[in-house]
Amino acid sequence: MPIAPALLTNFPTDLRPSAELALNASPYLQEQLTRFPQWVDELLSSQAYQQGELVEKVSAEIAAIVDETSLLKAVRQIRHRETVRIAWRDLTAAADLIETLQTTSDLADALVSSVLDWWHKELVSKHGQPFSRAGVSQRMLVLGMGKLGGRELNFSSDIDLIFAFPESGETDGRRSLDNQTFFTRVGQKLINSLGQVTGDGFAYRVDMRLRPFGEVGALALSFDAMEHYYQTHGREWERYAMVKARVMAGDLQEGQELMQRLRPFVYRRYLDYGSVEQLREMKLMINREALRKGKQNDVKLGKGGIREIEFTAQVFQLMRGGRERALQERNLLKTLDILEQQTLLSAEDASILREAYHFLRRAENRVQMWKDEQAHALPTEPEQQQFMAGSLGFADWPSFMQVLDAHREQVSLIFKRIFAVEGEEDKPDEDPNQELIQLWQGNMDEDHACNLLLSWGLKPETECWQQIQTLRESRLYKSLTELARTRLDRLMPELLAVCATQAHPAQALTRSLQVIHAIARRSGYIVMLVDHPGALEQFVKLVHASVWITVQLTQHPILLDALLDTRQLYRPLNRQELGTALKQVLGSVDPEDTGLVMERLRQFKQAQVLRVAAADITGKLPLMIVSDQLTWIAEAILEETTQNVWQTMTAKSGIPEYVVNGIKRDASIAIVGYGKLGGIELGYGSDLDIVFLHDSCGEQQVTNGEKPLESPVFFARLAQKIINALATFTHDGRLYETDTRLRPSGASGLLVSSAEAFRQYQLEKAWIWEHQALLRARMITGSPELRQQFEAIRYEILCQPRDTEQLRQEVVNMRQKMWDALGSKDQKVFNVKKDPGGITDIEFIVQYLILAHAHQQPALVEWSDNIRQLDSLRTANILSAEEVSRLQDIYRSLRNHTHKLALQEESTAISAEDFVEERDYIKAIWLKYLGAEAH
Repeated sequence: MPIAPALLTNFPTDLRPSAELALNASPYLQEQLTRFPQWVDELLSSQAYQQGELVEKVSAEIAAIVDETSLLKAVRQIRHRETVRIAWRDLTAAADLIETLQTTSDLADALVSSVLDWWHKELVSKHGQPFSRAGVSQRMLVLGMGKLGGRELNFSSDIDLIFAFPESGETDGRRSLDNQTFFTRVGQKLINSLGQVTGDGFAYRVDMRLRPFGEVGALALSFDAMEHYYQTHGREWERYAMVKARVMAGDLQEGQELMQRLRPFVYRRYLDYGSVEQLREMKLMINREALRKGKQNDVKLGKGGIREIEFTAQVFQLMRGGRERALQERNLLKTLDILEQQTLLSAEDASILREAYHFLRRAENRVQMWKDEQAHALPTEPEQQQFMAGSLGFADWPSFMQVLDAHREQVSLIFKRIFAVEGEEDKPDEDPNQELIQLWQGNMDEDHACNLLLSWGLKPETECWQQIQTLRESRLYKSLTELARTRLDRLMPELLAVCATQAHPAQALTRSLQVIHAIARRSGYIVMLVDHPGALEQFVKLVHASVWITVQLTQHPILLDALLDTRQLYRPLNRQELGTALKQVLGSVDPEDTGLVMERLRQFKQAQVLRVAAADITGKLPLMIVSDQLTWIAEAILEETTQNVWQTMTAKSGIPEYVVNGIKRDASIAIVGYGKLGGIELGYGSDLDIVFLHDSCGEQQVTNGEKPLESPVFFARLAQKIINALATFTHDGRLYETDTRLRPSGASGLLVSSAEAFRQYQLEKAWIWEHQALLRARMITGSPELRQQFEAIRYEILCQPRDTEQLRQEVVNMRQKMWDALGSKDQKVFNVKKDPGGITDIEFIVQYLILAHAHQQPALVEWSDNIRQLDSLRTANILSAEEVSRLQDIYRSLRNHTHKLALQEESTAISAEDFVEERDYIKAIWLKYLGAEAH
């Protein structure tokens, strides 16, 4: 379309070259500026709109209109005026892509919301105000879907809308209507005002097919009806659509409630691997349709196009958005940033997708700016091609296509890698598990099936066959949805093949099927195992090796996610990494949302302990590091739990303070770990022995908030909340069982003691066994000042001079009581921990010797763990080097055995024929230094 010379004369001479370039690229722009030449001055002085400016401008214009004819004319003229402005700023490079997309979306928001308000007011004048049955006034909400929901609308696009209203009821006018009828009429008027073709054209084609039940569904539904639909009838593609849903018009506060109610449908609480399969199938269907309609050169639907970028981002949102609220983002570019921050996409991939998206969307907008048509195919006419290439800064069309093709190829490679999409032209090879497929499908008699299982090494074959048959004929299998059953049918032959590679195939199959029974209805997990052979292999390997891991995966299937990355699975985090990772996990959680905080803490612990167990059973971690790891996990959780509870309590009550010598100071709390926690020797499933201390003393011990509490009350409540956070059972289990009976005066004492009260108790009232326990104590959380105070108290108590004979007698008596109460009564059984010659005997020997000599050699009390305490006894020449080395070896060996027993969920009571030599050595050392033989 040649540019009319008269049109160019409306532009200043110095701007005519850029105006000519822009007008050549958009006959639509030429047409509108020919009709409305007065718009040129506005274009030349235009600036980017401020937030909300366009909506306010349009709302004021629409609100002033008095009749429907004027409304239709104004809506269309506003739309043309603003789209001309958008096209001009885009084509002249005055606006970047972000501004173009947001302003295009804001224009739709402005027209929809203002026209909605106009028709609401108009119909209220006829039928009265709609109210709920409880007498609350009602307004209709409009959900913007797709790119409109993400505030990234195309230049010329349909707008996909859904209408909803809060509650059923009726209007209060003389010509009363029920709310659904009233809002249906409002919706019909809104659609007509935007979409009817008049002499001025139309504003937007309105598509309502995404609403519940599609074209046959009610135009407007109550919140209850919407929620029921998605819970009962919602399909996978509707989840995908609802990721973008945004309340764009109506009462935004009511809209927040609706979106909150629909969120569980869109975002699963567990990791939803089924979304990968669903989106893959949707994309393959789109590919076939594009091929059928000759849309291979479509920048939206073609290979490497916009839709592949959208699917790449949204698969992570659907899969993980229920756990990671940050991923519940509607805007695609912002989603890519979040995926990069969370390392779900590499920085390189995220950059490639961002650049491609910018390029493709600019190209798509240029296609649509040509004649204001909803088109996505690249032009075929040479003239339009040249104008489009020039408007994007290219000398010619081939140069543009070279860059475009490079972007599309990179997008396609990333898409294929994430979705594992095979080319549709590829024909899969013969499945090597074809016979196992036939077996699982029930196409073999028992003899044939058992012979096949035997040939694969699945022994005992009869036992394996019975397990397969039991699952095939189970009520669970028969009650699965068709989709879930299809997924399980794909998995089972692969599972059988992997089980055949294990040392005990039947055991591997038994434990694998235990987990499969738990996850069969959450078939997304089944898909994950099918689509990731490496994850399936690790799954079978781990459950085959450990009953404990089998139980964990059965109870918490979310842990299966850890199997995807073996580099991470077998490399547990160190102490600093654990603290950082946990802070990131809780960073997006409202500290006041106690339920969600507790859920994330439990999931974090389970995932980290699984990594330790995986590295443990595969021999990648030595014993001492296993205990270190399990202890570090507990420390990180105690630290974050304490910080979270402190934050929520001080927000209400203020920070506890006290006054000493006229100086006001902030008080703080500390957690002291005893036993295995204090000794850095936690095992799988260990309890936490903890004691709470605070440093408040002097006068005016009270918090400084609006609702002040006396400090002892504050600290008691704080400690109780910490214990509850750790020990409460939720659907994700319990963090840790806690034991606070080692505090001063035991169960009858205060839950939290001041540091000075703790010191006085230890000096004046504590039993020798409590000083033994103090040897294993260390501070886990607390301020540096309180830590220093505790360590000084511990040093003072442990380094007191003691009557050696009295000490020996008390230690022997205490150990005898423990043997009598807790030891095995069966002579054929040896309890690794509690029986004579076991772990506790070594600990008592060490504790006796340190308490007997610490007043002369204070360095003995430096450490809280048994291994380094033994090293201290060697350095002090109290035990010989040979004795220390032998005791350490035995101690490690016994503890390593308890870890193995825990991973198989077996008792620490083993055969009395085990560890005979080691037990005899411990008894000899006991006799040598404590002079009393166990009996």
